[in-house]
Amino acid sequence: MPRLLLICCLLLCSLLSQAQKFDPNWESLNKRGIPAWFNQEKFGIFIHWGVYAVPSYAPIIPNSGDSYAEWYWYRIHNKQKNFYDFHVKNFGSPFAYQQFESMFKAEMFNPDQWADLFKKAGARYVVLTSKHHEGYTLWPNEQADKAWGRPWNAVSGTPQRDLLGDLTIAVRNKGMKMGYYYSLYEWYNPIWLYDKKKYVDEHMFPQFKDLVTRYKPSVIFSDGEWDISSAEWKSPELLAWLFNESPVAKEVVVNDRWGKETREHNTGATYTTSEYGSGKDASVVWEENQGIGHSYGYNRNENLTDYKSSDELILMLIDIVSRGGNLLLNVGPTADGRIPVIQQQRLLDMGAWLNVNGEAIYSTTAHSTPYQWSLGKMPEKNGAAYMAGYSIAKMTEPRKDQAYVEAFFTRKGKDLYVILPRYVSSFTLRDLPIAAGAKVSYLGNGKTVPVTRKGRNLVMDLSKFRPDELPSKHIVLKIQNAGSF
Repeated sequence: MPRLLLICCLLLCSLLSQAQKFDPNWESLNKRGIPAWFNQEKFGIFIHWGVYAVPSYAPIIPNSGDSYAEWYWYRIHNKQKNFYDFHVKNFGSPFAYQQFESMFKAEMFNPDQWADLFKKAGARYVVLTSKHHEGYTLWPNEQADKAWGRPWNAVSGTPQRDLLGDLTIAVRNKGMKMGYYYSLYEWYNPIWLYDKKKYVDEHMFPQFKDLVTRYKPSVIFSDGEWDISSAEWKSPELLAWLFNESPVAKEVVVNDRWGKETREHNTGATYTTSEYGSGKDASVVWEENQGIGHSYGYNRNENLTDYKSSDELILMLIDIVSRGGNLLLNVGPTADGRIPVIQQQRLLDMGAWLNVNGEAIYSTTAHSTPYQWSLGKMPEKNGAAYMAGYSIAKMTEPRKDQAYVEAFFTRKGKDLYVILPRYVSSFTLRDLPIAAGAKVSYLGNGKTVPVTRKGRNLVMDLSKFRPDELPSKHIVLKIQNAGSF
């Protein structure tokens, strides 16, 4: 009888969980939790693509939102010098931003090629801008055309194609999850400008529900929330619909941008976003998002030196995962639908590393400490979540009299992964109670690493192989049955 009673209780709990309904307030929404799949996948691809890909211009101002090419309309509207001068010189002062739409043709867009690239890069999910602040949608949406009084989506407009839908099919066919960035507000939407309540009720709500119902996203990356509160956006009401009634109620993951007061709050319902920032730690579910260059949207003004190297991107991913986060790395396609070759090359390099070392990244958890530091004075860290000027590559460079990161850690059960940012012939793992009998090996080829114990230190002899004989740069050492410390 006790066994039968236990089974009945478990079934009842399961039914109650499935029947749980969330009220339209943050207290109730925060009881939902964040679906576990998200923090296990670790690496996603962000795509900023819209009419702004036609002018595709921004000045190069590192660690500044002024380098965002997707903000072109806003900058020329406000006659910001660098943008406005470029616009007048190349297109003329009477040339309205909306006229760029006729040049947004996407004629070279090959969704299968994009999806194949993202798969080879090692990405587990993809997030496309369904609509940026310009209001132009990449799917056939009637609210967009109605509000703007002109074709203002990719099907009624020049591409004559459901860009979002076609990519969604291709991505899912490759076994990856698909999500969408969605801007709550639109800079110059006529309804938004004269009646924000009407905009929310009659434009944003039905448009958002159309996107979710048609395409069933696994991720919603909300943005453009900062002008008004979440109460004015009616975000709790919208999220209650999403979590209770939408076709993705159980799976969908949402970020924290739902009102001017919501970033880094409501961690029971939303994940925390860090943008060209220093990131967070494993106490919250978080994701760092940034581009390979300074801009999200394609910027013709960026040169090779403005792009992060493959090594920098791999170190960025390692660093973020070691602190319990995800990396959402952005690509900016051209107006005709191509992903710039240099961005493709960066992604393929990351995929090559992950193909060897992905076990130390996917489905891992953060160790009690993410790094082992060398001896020396600890560097100061800007903890900002936005434009922090943070560079893990610089933090791994050996410097005289200053501490630097010698190794990163991730975990999977009792196994500990030690990721080295550079080749060394010997590495000492300091002050960790590694269990007796633990085996150390190279993750890429399974070769055993000779070790010597010195108190609480573990000295690993890596001199047997030359750097060019190792499985990959930024090698990973796997310590099996290291313990549960």
